[in-house]
Amino acid sequence: MKTAIVTDSTAYIPQEMREKYDIHMIPLTVILGTEVYEEERDLTAADFYEEIKTKELPTTSQPPIGKFVELFEQLAETYDEVISIHLSSGISGTYQGAISAGDMVEGIEVFGFDTEVSCMVQGFYAIEAAKLVQQGKSAAEIIPILDELKETSHAYFMVDDLSNLQRGGRLSSAQAIIGSLLQVKPLLHFEDKLIVPFEKIRTKKRAMKRIVELLREATNGDSYYAVIIHANRQEEAKEWKAELEQEFPNIEFSLSYFGAVIGTHLGEGSMGLGWMKKR
Repeated sequence: MKTAIVTDSTAYIPQEMREKYDIHMIPLTVILGTEVYEEERDLTAADFYEEIKTKELPTTSQPPIGKFVELFEQLAETYDEVISIHLSSGISGTYQGAISAGDMVEGIEVFGFDTEVSCMVQGFYAIEAAKLVQQGKSAAEIIPILDELKETSHAYFMVDDLSNLQRGGRLSSAQAIIGSLLQVKPLLHFEDKLIVPFEKIRTKKRAMKRIVELLREATNGDSYYAVIIHANRQEEAKEWKAELEQEFPNIEFSLSYFGAVIGTHLGEGSMGLGWMKKR
């Protein structure tokens, strides 16, 4: 049984890592003015943050089902099955698109996995699945392991300005208005597949401190992967990583970013931290 691993561009797995683990990537789309870009292919995160300084807020869309069908048909020539690992179905139709496309393709079985999160925490699932494939495991064995990892995984993030999330329909108007009136830096997380406020905190510094408390409580000295995710704040993210590595020798930290699709909804200056237990 030969198993392929597919994820979408919002996992923000670096290309060299995708190649190392043989992970296939399907891009979401960003519409900037009259231009349409495939995320991570036509538009890097750095280019995106430069572009939005002078343009209106972009819009985003999930991959067309036809793109999934095309990819799965190509994979069917070499593989028997696919695990298609995607961002939360509560904020995008990408996961459902993969399931629908899987029903349309002959000669390969498609197993969808809804990470109920996004960004590099989603990437952790894809990389873990790919490692398990290299160990000779099948989809039927891998998916229960990914489900177990969900129990150990979480992500928290904060945004400088709630207006992007509200305009993009990812946060209710009432929550956005309250946040801007009080000048809070709400700590957000995924709950039941949706982005919701976790706590309302007045300053970015306090919000970051609170995330560290949550990391400490969750990991409790065990071995974990953790990722610092930033929206065009590379230096700030590097400094935070260095501080966290000193405090948590049991955790393997990496750096990632909010790319064009997620950056459209969160806005520049956002920061996040996500983690998952090592197996």
